[in-house]
Amino acid sequence: MFDVEYARWVEEHHRLVCELRAAVQDHLPENELRLFVDNCLVHYDQVMNLKSLVAKTDVFHLVSGMWKTPAERCFMWIGGFRPSELIKVHKIIVTKYGSQMLPTYPSPESCQDILYVKQQVIILSQIEPLTEQQILGICGLQQSTQEAEEALTQGLDALNQSLSDTITSDSLSYPSNMANYMGQMAMAMNKLSSLEGFVRQADNLRHQTIHRLHQVLTTRQAARCFLAIAEYFHRLRALSSLWLARPRAE
Repeated sequence: MFDVEYARWVEEHHRLVCELRAAVQDHLPENELRLFVDNCLVHYDQVMNLKSLVAKTDVFHLVSGMWKTPAERCFMWIGGFRPSELIKVHKIIVTKYGSQMLPTYPSPESCQDILYVKQQVIILSQIEPLTEQQILGICGLQQSTQEAEEALTQGLDALNQSLSDTITSDSLSYPSNMANYMGQMAMAMNKLSSLEGFVRQADNLRHQTIHRLHQVLTTRQAARCFLAIAEYFHRLRALSSLWLARPRAE
């Protein structure tokens, strides 16, 4: 059922993106363009609500990614896309101390020294030049998002290890002691129930990232940003179609 609803969501999202693209190309005033941007934002909210309902009944289906195309599944992170990928910034920044190569986006403390950020960005390279205040906002968003992702990843790894330890806490010989076996399964079930919480937190982070991007950007910038995000996932789906249709060796 979720797969059908998600397919409908993708179809409707394509329609909304086409309308948004037409509005941008027609150079509509910002007050008119805002309606199309808000429609896309509300539509993102709808898929998050849909996933929230499914997480209660079939969280494994969300985590498996079987509702996504093969190429999209390669980039899955706890039941969806990794939000920091939407705002990943090129490693070269220019500060008042000169060009520097950094492994990640600079911390908020160092943002005060930034004069200019080279906008080689997965998504944000498609929007208009950013003001200094917007750079500061995106700088903080990038760092906080990555920190939250790391915390969730570590928590999920700990859950997986704990679950494995619980299942193997008794001998794996067959036949096993039924009383011990049932006790192990009960403990494992209890721990596994927390998986839903991780998916919810990951979806909340995805939701917050999109909304915070919308807050930092102007209406026209947000429109171009949403178009770029849509194109990114469209190309992953197109790549999946090409891959599945490729000639196979006999």
